[in-house]
Amino acid sequence: MFNSYRQEDVHQILQLAIARQVESDELTRTQLMEIAAELGISPTDLHLAEQEWLSQRGELKERDTFIQMRRGKVKQHATRYAIVNTFLVLTDLAISGGLGWSLYVLLPWGLGLALNAWKGYQTRGEDYEYAFQKWRRQRQIKQSVDTLISRVLKAIA
Repeated sequence: MFNSYRQEDVHQILQLAIARQVESDELTRTQLMEIAAELGISPTDLHLAEQEWLSQRGELKERDTFIQMRRGKVKQHATRYAIVNTFLVLTDLAISGGLGWSLYVLLPWGLGLALNAWKGYQTRGEDYEYAFQKWRRQRQIKQSVDTLISRVLKAIA
């Protein structure tokens, strides 16, 4: 046995011990408070940690929603690309018997689609973070406006 442990080792050991002690995957809030008390964690620190966890969890959900929205847009773009360019290529083949003018649409649009897909599936970096924060602000503004309109309509009715 060791006489001292690093903080991350203590965290892992305690997680394993809690997992063995609890039969189900969930703990009640009372159990959480009891465990914290046994570890010498004050109710205030536990409350602050819980608030931070909820905030992080909320942001992760928002990021998941943002990523799904971006990937959905890429899929819509790819679908439009496939439909339109299939029609153009078939028309070009029917008219000239080969590929000609349709390539002038197919290739640049394909490059744009590839760049859009690259951007849509990127989930790290400054560009992603800027786009996420912009989307988040717009979403918050929309929610605030919707709430305001709802309150005004309720007041009128």
